[in-house]
Amino acid sequence: MASDSNLSRRGFLKLSAATSAAAGFVAGCEATTPPPPAEPARAALDLTRNSGALQPDQIVRAACQFCNSLCGIQVHKKGGRIIDIKGETADPVQDGNLCVKGPMMAQIAYNPHRIRTPLRRVSGAKGSPDSRFEPISWDQALAEIAKKLVEIRDTTGAAGVASKTSGRLVRGVGSIIGRFFDLYGSPNATDVGPVCNDAGGDALAWTFGLGNFTNGYGKDGITGQEDLGSSKFFLFFGTNQAETHPVTFEHLLRARAHTGAKLVVVDPRQTPTSAFADQHIAIRPHTDMALVYAMLAHILRQKLYDAAFVERWVVGFDALVKHVEAQGFSPEWGERMTTIPASTIRALAEAYATARPAAIFCNAGISHQMNAFHTYRAMAFLAAITGNIGKPGGGCNFMHNTWPGDLRLPKIRGEVPEKKGPALLGPDTFPRAILDEDPYRLRAVFLMGNPLVDGANAARVRAAYEKLELLVYPGLFLEEPALFADYVLPIPSVLEQECVYMRRDDRAIRWSDKAIDPIGEARPDIHVWIDLAHAMAEVDKKNPPSYWKDNLPAAWKDYRTLWDEVFVKNTPGMAGMTSKRLRERTEPLRWPCPSEDHPGTSTLYLDHPSWASVASALGHAGKRFFTPSGKVEIFTSAIHEKLARAGHAALPPFYSHPEVGAGVPTIEHLAEKVPNPLHPGSSTPRVKLGVPPNEGVRAGFPLLGMIGRPSVVHFATMTQWTQTGKLMNGIRLVQIHPRAAARAGIRDGDAIRVESPRGGITATALLFDGIREDTIFVPNFFGPAQKVGDDLGLPRYEPANVLIDDRHFDALSGQQAYKCCACRVVRA
Repeated sequence: MASDSNLSRRGFLKLSAATSAAAGFVAGCEATTPPPPAEPARAALDLTRNSGALQPDQIVRAACQFCNSLCGIQVHKKGGRIIDIKGETADPVQDGNLCVKGPMMAQIAYNPHRIRTPLRRVSGAKGSPDSRFEPISWDQALAEIAKKLVEIRDTTGAAGVASKTSGRLVRGVGSIIGRFFDLYGSPNATDVGPVCNDAGGDALAWTFGLGNFTNGYGKDGITGQEDLGSSKFFLFFGTNQAETHPVTFEHLLRARAHTGAKLVVVDPRQTPTSAFADQHIAIRPHTDMALVYAMLAHILRQKLYDAAFVERWVVGFDALVKHVEAQGFSPEWGERMTTIPASTIRALAEAYATARPAAIFCNAGISHQMNAFHTYRAMAFLAAITGNIGKPGGGCNFMHNTWPGDLRLPKIRGEVPEKKGPALLGPDTFPRAILDEDPYRLRAVFLMGNPLVDGANAARVRAAYEKLELLVYPGLFLEEPALFADYVLPIPSVLEQECVYMRRDDRAIRWSDKAIDPIGEARPDIHVWIDLAHAMAEVDKKNPPSYWKDNLPAAWKDYRTLWDEVFVKNTPGMAGMTSKRLRERTEPLRWPCPSEDHPGTSTLYLDHPSWASVASALGHAGKRFFTPSGKVEIFTSAIHEKLARAGHAALPPFYSHPEVGAGVPTIEHLAEKVPNPLHPGSSTPRVKLGVPPNEGVRAGFPLLGMIGRPSVVHFATMTQWTQTGKLMNGIRLVQIHPRAAARAGIRDGDAIRVESPRGGITATALLFDGIREDTIFVPNFFGPAQKVGDDLGLPRYEPANVLIDDRHFDALSGQQAYKCCACRVVRA
């Protein structure tokens, strides 16, 4: 691992900003060679000492709100204004680093395009750039919204109102919104999980008992051992951590320089992450489930599993063995499904099974598949039978959206109305409810985030929001959803409020102090919802004012009060996570943390006496795993029966996306709706698994399109509103293999159209021999309202998700299949 030993502490983060350039270090699709040694870093000279203008007179410690690395930031101020943002040097995982996005937070706060006052639509068709809004007072806006909510509830029913939260919100907003919807009577307080990464958390919960990343970055305070940094083998499925988790990925690289750990990246394309890998495996899109089944088959037949761990801690192992044999899974079968040579599959299975400890990492590359839940479950089986669960350096590290402990509120005072469902499973179900009234008519939406850009089948999403009766958009900018809104409400950036952020990977929680006052009339989201509840108290004739005011009291608008007196006291496993303790720490504190003398938990399910206090605090006294059996559950009759009602199984056959073709079996969604076994209260289509593919489905569309993040520069659409974001990555560059491009008459840098059966988008061709010849990569998060690029001469783009078919989704978790669509590329 000499190639990593001289890695510059800041050099990697600079490298990762050059999207595909770093991938040029890797040659070929199979065994690859890590990059040459980096030049030793030289200490940077501080040339600002004694500068009257650039020496801060105040430094505020806060948290970066962008990616999941959860970096601590030191906000330097002069004369009350932010002049610089630096990384937290006292956090051993962060090691002082920030990626390019950290300093961009000041450009969010001081952005000239910020919404500064509440706005009400006065003219223009919904969605039109000619939409006109007028300023309105907060009191008037909330009073009018509350009046409309009462009218909807009392005529067509409370289920006609839904909300969708965003992953960039401060922690606790979802709990407050959930309380509001409990009082109102709607089952539709949804979050971004079904768009992002819910499937991983669902699979972890069903297999181990908790829906959380199993291991952590840095040292475990209980054992004093390095956790993920002690791994001997990193297996990355569809996750480009160099661009999505840059700072924590660099921590793994620093640790790897000492341990010699191997890094294998499974991805249809080379990425800045695979530039640091020992091996890049270019898998056919949407077939990771087949690769894992093939690996399991080889490990089982060669008896490479941990027999002692399996005997003591695994339920359903024999059923797994029978399933693998009955389905005919093998490395040779895996080669037919994935195009990965059987010899490579065997070698990968052996390397993973014998390394110990070995860690699996996944992200949206797996979540955004139609078989996401079952793929994650299969990966959990892989970790379990090799004994890589409950051990430092191992685990199933699936990025997801599950907040530890749910941040619970005290019991509601009074009787709440019965919620009439079924509930809508995430924002991608909203268009169906608006346009088709399936399962009922959706009339009003509170929208945090940007489904007009990131929602599946963007043309249909647009048609739905044009028809929506009431849209309330709390946001920072007049993004795409704002142009469809009836009311636009200004909210602050993280630098303008006291709050908590979380590294959802390893349950790490960091306090963020307020650096500056809110811009204009911006109010924190929690304030907005509490104030709306108090507005409801004035117009709701079915309930006394106390019903709303006592259950969402104004005192909760003080964040420290809400955190300490409400969340910490009511949420299991959080007794040790007080605001005082969090504010005193230079590194985040990991949940579960059941007492103030507890150091926080890094490795879940650790076979250690300390785990007993955690289990007891979470209501699982005496258990190692929090499943009904207290063990890892691969197969039980209860699991199988729950899934079978929806056409699924505890041990399903392999299936993939209908547009993959090439002999790969697929899935059929039937018309019949049944209760969703993963999400009680919601419904899902019954399915048929293992259906033969329609080989004509890709006629005229020879390529498979994958949609994902443009580069390390961007996080969702927010960074598209900064000058740095647009300057560094303002062009949508579609990666296409040179041979595929030649067949279409396309040269590097050509203006192109990417077309699918749903529609087409414009882009620029980036010829790249590090991507499969049958695959293209299409960056998302460019949208038609992003005016920041206008002054730079940059185009505005249609959402990439115009290409996606919203009928193709994981019927269990609700995840949309953003990683696969039949498409073609033509010159524009």
